[in-house]
Amino acid sequence: QVQLVESGGGLVQTGGSLRLSCAASGSIANMGWYRQAPGKKRELVATITSGGSTNYADSVKGRFTISRDNAKNTVYLQMNSLKPEDTAVYYCNADRYTFAGRIDYWGQGTQVTVSS
Repeated sequence: QVQLVESGGGLVQTGGSLRLSCAASGSIANMGWYRQAPGKKRELVATITSGGSTNYADSVKGRFTISRDNAKNTVYLQMNSLKPEDTAVYYCNADRYTFAGRIDYWGQGTQVTVSS
């Protein structure tokens, strides 16, 4: 069983920056960040493969950067030029592959609030 521990959320003004971190307790393959705003479905923010290939939602391209430290099993999300519409609970996601197939893990979520 792998546990994901997130940190770095908080309250920031429009245009500000935050950096989220997510540390996995074991070896994982792909990692990513998702977010869920009140009354909305959870949506993909950014993902990064074990090889470092990245993918971003159109709404965050050019503002957010995902990165990872494989030695620490940690993924980061640098968020710049934050907007009120970025307000949401941000969830870390990771997966790994076993003989039984792909296993998906989620963090507990961290609140990001952007004030106007």
